[in-house]
Amino acid sequence: MTMFSQSPLGGTSSFVQNTPANTTNPMRDFEVTSPPDDSISSLAFSPPALQQNFLIAGSWDNNVRCWEVEQTGKTIPKSMQSMQGPVLDVCWSDDGTKVFMASCDKQVKCWDLASNQTVQVAQHDAPVKTCHWVKAPSYTCLMTGSWDKTLKFWDTRSPNPMLTIQLPERCYCADVDYPMAVVGTAGRGLVVYQLENQPQEYKRIESPLKYQHRCVSIFKDKKNLPAGFALGSVEGRVAIQYVSPQNPKDNFTFKCHRSNGTPGGFQDIYAVNDIVFHPIHGTLATVGSDGKFSFWDKDARTKLKTSEAMESPITSCCFSSHGQIFAYSVSYDWSKGHEFYSPMKKNYIFLRSCFEDLKPRTKT
Repeated sequence: MTMFSQSPLGGTSSFVQNTPANTTNPMRDFEVTSPPDDSISSLAFSPPALQQNFLIAGSWDNNVRCWEVEQTGKTIPKSMQSMQGPVLDVCWSDDGTKVFMASCDKQVKCWDLASNQTVQVAQHDAPVKTCHWVKAPSYTCLMTGSWDKTLKFWDTRSPNPMLTIQLPERCYCADVDYPMAVVGTAGRGLVVYQLENQPQEYKRIESPLKYQHRCVSIFKDKKNLPAGFALGSVEGRVAIQYVSPQNPKDNFTFKCHRSNGTPGGFQDIYAVNDIVFHPIHGTLATVGSDGKFSFWDKDARTKLKTSEAMESPITSCCFSSHGQIFAYSVSYDWSKGHEFYSPMKKNYIFLRSCFEDLKPRTKT
């Protein structure tokens, strides 16, 4: 019996919140069972190739966990794999049979879900910060970005990279949506790559943000082609950046994850930890060190919704492949230093039915 056998969902119950609100779960969302034992670095839902929804999470406890998510919101822990260091990123292969795990141990391993075995498929000279599966018409490969200032492309059947590209600095964040890849580096570097035929640098973009990049996510245009990206920084700000803007005014930045200000006029500003675009609506979610998630419509330049504050920062988030479920992880992100870390505080992953909340604002 393989790990991913079909399981009946029983009835036609749908994904509806009914849990009581409390300080750890103010939005009354579904709580994922058996969450990681340390801060959660990355989340990813299974691709549309799989009928069911599976969720994977990488953590600083060196492990990657996998759950099946039922339509009722119930989660069933399926399996777990370990690395030799904290896991910084996870991603799926396009057919949903494999999961890739990037770690501080300078390796990326491929987890074959049917056999529940892992094998090393990539290697760097420093911790691997990002991993992304690239599916092109003529090839598939794994793209890895590291603090060793390289971007590498791997045919996972071969021990040596197909291609190594030097980055201007350490890789801090990256995203792939064929035929585009974008990498944000230390020193506020931004490089866009085109992935057709052979990956190569397309252009370097001067950062629209003054502070360190934390996360980046590619968005599509009306023709469903990648057109630009949203970039989040440690300074509570997101930039919407088109790679080839029709009009310079298309590019803009907005403030988010900030307190409303105190009587003294000071405002607390929090890091934007993750950004994801909705796969159907094209709207976006941001999560921050303030423990809140917000939904936005970039075209209408408006906020759609903001959550209540969680007990801890929200470190990562993702949408299910059909855009029905929003997953977000609540765990300490060390933004206030070690003195604010409490080993007694539990880590959480919550699931929220989100399709209606993310609908674009209708033009009046």
